[in-house]
Amino acid sequence: MSQPPNKLLVIGAFFSIYFIWGSTYLLNKIAVKELSPFFLASVRFTIAGVIIFLLCRVLGISLRITKTQLRNCVISGFLFLAFGNGIIVWALKYVDSGFAALEISAQPLVVLILMFFIQGKKIKSSSIIGVILGVIGIYLLVSQKAILSQENSILGMIMIFACMVSWGYGSLFVGKADLPKNYFVTAAYQMISGGLILCIASLAFNEPWLNITLWSSEVYWSMALLIIFGSIVAFTSFNYLLKFVSPEKVATSTYVNPIVALFLGWFFLNETITLQSIIAASVLLTGVYFINTKRTMVIFSRFRR
Repeated sequence: MSQPPNKLLVIGAFFSIYFIWGSTYLLNKIAVKELSPFFLASVRFTIAGVIIFLLCRVLGISLRITKTQLRNCVISGFLFLAFGNGIIVWALKYVDSGFAALEISAQPLVVLILMFFIQGKKIKSSSIIGVILGVIGIYLLVSQKAILSQENSILGMIMIFACMVSWGYGSLFVGKADLPKNYFVTAAYQMISGGLILCIASLAFNEPWLNITLWSSEVYWSMALLIIFGSIVAFTSFNYLLKFVSPEKVATSTYVNPIVALFLGWFFLNETITLQSIIAASVLLTGVYFINTKRTMVIFSRFRR
């Protein structure tokens, strides 16, 4: 490192990945009540991508990219954003925002298992404990009668798991893919690609596109916060922390995001927090802790280029 990190920037960056990312579940839940899910996600990522492109131009960052890099950005944009995020927004029509955040907190477990089957990497003893606890936590979470009785809740849970697999495979893919060296440039192309794919999906599924003049004030605010803070500020903060702070400390967002999402869902949307959900969260996040005790964090491997 050529210069020490700015303490205020570090604190601000941690605030971003803790609370902004934790709040995106609530914001998506609010917006998807009025907007079609793929349309919502398409607008979010397309606008965010355009803004990042403009920022790159202002900062004098070259946007040149090779055909191989463009192809890899499109693939990763699909895995991370179009499918990995777009389907989650769709699933929020059927499951609570806090529940979705808790299920997604098992992402390190999914990545670990994919690395075992795809790359043949051995699972350490501490991680085995984490996998066992993670499976128990997920079972406790998804087996609640109050959740299973909700319409299409099972389908929503299955699709969230599919998103976790897509995100996990994307992590492994990007770890070896040829991508632009600048994180801003990579993010811009990924977001534009993901946004366009989601636009095509929205048209393919014949989703209704609500005229922007008919959006409620809650949707306006949710979309603005998702674009500016969820897609740009938090992403930049995340990469800043990876440069100046150890991955173990950055990984603490895995534990904080679900708690923030649960509280916000309860406070603003009157979502129910059951005792079984609290127990499931404790077991699941303890499992994630055991998985994340490794020196190299698999969940962040895609950002190490």
